[in-house]
Amino acid sequence: MRVAIVAEYYPRAADPALGVWAHRQALAARDAGADVRVLVLHRPVPSRAALRSREARRLLEPLRQPLRAELDGVPVTYVPFLAPPRERSYGSWGAYAAAPLALALRALRRSFAYDLVHAHYAAPAADAVRRARPGTPYVASVHGGDLLAVAHASAAGARAVRRGLQGAALTLANSRGMAERARRHGARDVRVVHLGTDVPEAVPVHHAERLVSVGHLVARKRHADVLRALWLLRDSHPGARYVVIGEGPERAPLARLAAALGLSGRVELRGALPHAEAVREAQSAAVFVLPSVDEAFGVSYVEAMAGGVPAIASRAEPGPEEIRGLTEGICLVAPGEPEGLARTIAALLDDERQRRRLGAAARRAVTEHFTWDACGRATVQAYADALS
Repeated sequence: MRVAIVAEYYPRAADPALGVWAHRQALAARDAGADVRVLVLHRPVPSRAALRSREARRLLEPLRQPLRAELDGVPVTYVPFLAPPRERSYGSWGAYAAAPLALALRALRRSFAYDLVHAHYAAPAADAVRRARPGTPYVASVHGGDLLAVAHASAAGARAVRRGLQGAALTLANSRGMAERARRHGARDVRVVHLGTDVPEAVPVHHAERLVSVGHLVARKRHADVLRALWLLRDSHPGARYVVIGEGPERAPLARLAAALGLSGRVELRGALPHAEAVREAQSAAVFVLPSVDEAFGVSYVEAMAGGVPAIASRAEPGPEEIRGLTEGICLVAPGEPEGLARTIAALLDDERQRRRLGAAARRAVTEHFTWDACGRATVQAYADALS
C-alpha cells in the first residue's frame, strides 16, 4: 500500500532530532511493507527564542530549510504555510496549512497514487488533512500534546482536535490513557500502537552515580525537581552527577537554580544532541530520571531502558503507568515531590544488585513490547484495517 504521511513535528536541517519518532515510525512502516512519502507542515518563521537571541543564523534557519530532502531513503517534502504566532493561534494552524497542503497532496498524487494519509497529531495535522480533502481515508495519530494541551488551550483548538479525529477512519494512540482521551474528543475507532526504540545487542557500560534526563527543557518535564532532589542528596551522595540533554526555555532558569543550590559543578546542561548521541548518553546512566507530567507515552524512557537502565517517572501519567504495567524496570514517584524523588534515586544508587535487576527487567520489557519492528507491523496492520 502507498501512504502519505503528514506531520508538523519532523526532522529538519537545523533540528534533526525534532519529531524523530515520527520519522522512525515512517521507516518502521516502510520496513513492514508500506511505501511511504512524507509531507511536513513547515512554518518558515523564526521561533520566539530565535527572535530573542537576535542571532542571524537562528533567525534565518527556517527560511534555509530545503523544501525537498531524502531521509534514510524516504522522500520528504516540506510544505510552507504562514500563520500568526503560535501562542495566539496554534489551535487554528490546520486552517492556515490546509490550502498549501491540498496543493502538495495533489502534486504528490500525480507521481505517487497514495491509498491513505497518516496525520501525526489531531491538530494541526489531522485538521489540515481533513480540510485539504485528500481523496482517500486518513488515519490520525495522537501523541499527547494535542489532547493534553491544544484541545484545552482555546475553543479553536478544541474544535480542530474534535473535527480532525471525527474525520479519521482510525485513530492511533500511543497509550491506553491517550486512547480513552481520544474517544472523549470524538475519535470513532481507536487502537493503541506503541512507539519503539532500537535495542542494542549488548548492555552498554553504565556510569555509577550518573543521573541522565533527555527531554525538551520546559516546565512540565520538571527537571527542577531532579535538581532539588540532588541537593537533598548532597551529603549522602556527594559523587552523584546529573546530565541534562535537551534545549528549551527552561535552560537559563535551570542553570540559575543549580547555581543557587551550589550544584553547578555536579550538573551538566548539555543542550540538544543528535538523537543517536542522546540515546547513548541515556543508556550510559546509572538511572534515567524524568519526573515529568502530562506524559502521554515517553519514548525517552524506553530508549534508556533498552540499554538496561532503570527509569524514574511520575505516577498517574498515561505513558509511565502503561510502561510500569509491563515491567518493574520503571519506578514511579509522586510528581512535584523532590523528597520522594530523592529517596527513590538514593535507593537505586545504593543497591547495585537491585539496580542491575531492574535494568535487566526494563530491557526485557522493551524487547518484548517497544521495538520499532513491532511498531511497524502494528502500524501497517492499522493502515490495512482503515482501508478495509
